[in-house]
Formats: sequence, structure tokens, C-alpha cells
Amino acid sequence: MGRIGDFPQNGDWAPHLHFQIITDLLGWEGSFPGVALPSQMPVWRSISPDPAHMLALPSGSTYTPEQDATALESARRTHLGPNLSLSYSRPLHVVRGWMQHLYTEDGQAWLDCVNNVCHVGHAHPDVVAAAHRQASVLNTNTRYLHSNLVQYAERLSSMLPDPLEVCFFTNSGSEANELAIRLARTFTDRRDLVVVDVAYHGNTGAVVEASPYKFDGPGGSGRPEHVHVAPLPDTFRGPYRAEEPGHTERYAAGVEAALEAAGRRGGAAAFLHESLLSCAGQIELPEGYLELAYAAARERGAVCIADEVQVGFGRVGSHFWGFETQRVVPDIVTMGKPIGNGHPLGAVVTTREIAEAFANGMEYFNTFGGNPVSCAVGLAVLDVIEREGLQERAARVGTYLKKALNELREHHPVIGDVRGRGLFLGIEFVRDMQDREPLAEVASYVVERLKEHGILLSTDGADHNVIKIKPPLVFEESDADRVVDALQRVLAEDYVQHARNDIHGRA
Repeated sequence: MGRIGDFPQNGDWAPHLHFQIITDLLGWEGSFPGVALPSQMPVWRSISPDPAHMLALPSGSTYTPEQDATALESARRTHLGPNLSLSYSRPLHVVRGWMQHLYTEDGQAWLDCVNNVCHVGHAHPDVVAAAHRQASVLNTNTRYLHSNLVQYAERLSSMLPDPLEVCFFTNSGSEANELAIRLARTFTDRRDLVVVDVAYHGNTGAVVEASPYKFDGPGGSGRPEHVHVAPLPDTFRGPYRAEEPGHTERYAAGVEAALEAAGRRGGAAAFLHESLLSCAGQIELPEGYLELAYAAARERGAVCIADEVQVGFGRVGSHFWGFETQRVVPDIVTMGKPIGNGHPLGAVVTTREIAEAFANGMEYFNTFGGNPVSCAVGLAVLDVIEREGLQERAARVGTYLKKALNELREHHPVIGDVRGRGLFLGIEFVRDMQDREPLAEVASYVVERLKEHGILLSTDGADHNVIKIKPPLVFEESDADRVVDALQRVLAEDYVQHARNDIHGRA
């Protein structure tokens, strides 16, 4: 039939035989497709069936996944809680990650634009090596002396402004926010909290109660009496828009009103806020908002807690911490997600005064918080951010991507707003710029279609009409180009055009 060529004759591939049965040439002449995307395999297998029988290959020669994705999903639903959700209408069976890519069991690579947990890249070798080295020697609790704990606390607190200097370590951002609330309540001897509408602070008891995104959402029980909600400072679709003079002051007045409501119950322990709001739709706070809100809170004896779980560690590019964009210094800062690059780690950093008030006789002990392995991982993450200039990259690539998305917006009116900083961006879809009615169905369609282009994104916002972009910080300009190119193609598709036109027709 032929001969097997060596590397130079075989396009530098290892010598091998490509044997393919073709039942229909489909009009092709000469070379016929020999490879296909996994999503196209059923069609191509109908034209090119498995040649194993013709070649008399032994059983087991044909590759089959270890476990079919459908069977895996079924087993998951059998053994795990039914409200543990999956992404996409056809979920992915992910088996590996590397930097800004995820890989499924069929070998397909996916550009990850949404997993901000793996902050410095999936399976970053320096972080993996740090965890392996320490886990090979010792992992225990904080009742013993260990240099990793002290070094990490010194390093982390040095990256924050004075007077933030005392660290507590936890296992997650949720637990960090829970602890921050305890600190504030002990310090002020008050219980009530002021939060921002549509905010999400985690999945533990106290923080679910402080998260309008949860208690006002499906299955929620509504606002607890001790929680007071300030309006979401959304300058695109909110009551006070960016083009209106005084919008910052009006939104800040909403915080003041919530504080006054708490005052009628004895006063607020804390004003708890995300430095940029994620689940609310990648909302960047209007300039000067936190300065006014902090002044109002402190005037009434409340402490200010900045939730940096989503945006800390250089993601916003211009600053290392999100709260720095507002020129404020919180009383307590909480951290999670990116702090450990996927390792379960969280932290709370506060002032000496608040920490000493918390030491009221009740011991604070966390079995795993601050263990040597977690601290080694945390140190490695900080090293990578600094050595690889990832904050600077977030600023550069984020600016490049945001500019390209705004250029795309000029040609596609369905994009109402492009917002955010660094590699924390949001694309909001609306029916038109006059009424700005949300187009959740288009946002969902775009996410599913971009998946077909090998790009992973997700929706968020109160109306689920915002695509969030928050990839690992190793994201490059070429990755941004790929996203914009695919987005341009999808936005030109009939579904998007008809979805918008149908609304105008009904109107």
C-alpha cells in the first residue's frame, strides 16, 4: 500500500501509518480531512468508520474515554447535592489545566476566560512545587511554631497600607468574610450590617445572610432584620447614571440611609462591600463612592470591611488591591480565591486595635488555616505575581482587551456597556440604549456559542445579562484577539440579530 517515511518525509511527525476508511469523499480531491474537533466527531465517524476490524487490531486498540461524560454527569447527580450546578448545556469533563487553558478528556484545549481562582495560571509549576516540597516534610496546625506562617503574615501585611498589620488565616473567602463579621461585631459590640445590593460574600451562614445576591435570589428567605441594603451603584442601568451630575453622591447617600436604618436598631457593626462587585455584573464603583461611604460609616461607629476575594492580588492592573482605586483604607480586608491559586486558602488582615478587641478570652483556632503547606503556597503565589509582572500584565492586556471590546460595541448595539479594570471586565447586553432592558437570552447564547469556539466564559448580574471576563493573569494579547474575533462572529449570527429585532417588533 505504501511505505512509512522517516521524520523529514513525514512532516516531522513520528513515523506512523494513517489508515482511514472513507465512505463518501464529499467532493474532496486529493487530501481528505484526517482530524476533527471533538464536537464534530459523530458526523465524521459516520463517514469514516473505525478501521480496527479491517486491520484486525486487537480489542482495546481504539481509544475510549475512561468514563463517558454523560455517565459521569449521571453519577454526579446521584451522589452529590442536586443544587450543585454545572456550567453549559453540555458540561465539560475537564481533566487537566495549564496556565490559561483547560483540557477535556478528549484532548481538546479550552481558553479559560473566567476561572479567576487559578490567578497565576492553572498548575503553575512554582506553586505546585512549593506545595509538594512542604507537604513532603510537614503539614500541621498553628499551635506549633513554624517559619512559613510568620513569613507569610509579614509578607502579606507588608503589601497593605497602614494600619492593616494583623493576619488571621482561613480556608476560603467565605470563611474570611465570616470571621471579618465576627471581628467587627466584637469590636463594636453591635450586630447589624450594611451591605450593597446584589452583593455576594460567600456560602457560610452569616455571609449568606449578608448577601442580597443569595437572600433575594431563588430559594432565599429575604433580607434579615439585622441587614440593611444600600442601592447597587450601577451607573449604567441604575437610577443614577454616569452621565448625570451628582450620581456618586446619590449612591453614597444610599449607604448613609442604610446606616441610619441600622442606627434605629443600635447601630451598624460594619459596612461590608466588594471593592468591585462581581456577581452584580462586574460593577466598578463610581469614583469617590467609597470615600463618602467610609466617612458616613465611621462617623456612626461602624468599621469598613473590603471584600477583595474576587479582585485582589493585582487583577485590576492599576493597583494591587481593588479598594486602592477608591483612595481609601479599610479597617478589615478579606481575601480568598486568587490568594492560593486554587489551594484552599483565605485571609483576614485588620488593625492592631480590632485584633486586640477580638482577643476577649475566646481563643481563635482554625485547624487548617495558616498550616505550613498553605503558607508555602501563598508565598509562592506572591513570588510569581512579582517575578512575572502579572499585575502589569493585567493592566496592559486588560486595557488592550477593553479597547477592542469597545470598538466591537460600536458595531453591535446589543452590547450596551463594556466596563471594569485590568482583567476584571464585564460585557452587558441590552435591547437598546434608550430603555437598556436586559437581554439575558443573548448573553447566554453568546456564552454557549463561544464554547463552540473553544472559549470558556460565563454570565452574571442581577438579570444574568452580563458576560464576565476574569481569566488567569497569564492571559495574553493573542488570547484577547481570539476572544474578540470569536465574539464578532457570534454577534453577527441570525439569532442575535433576530433576538433584538423581535423585541422592537413586539414593541
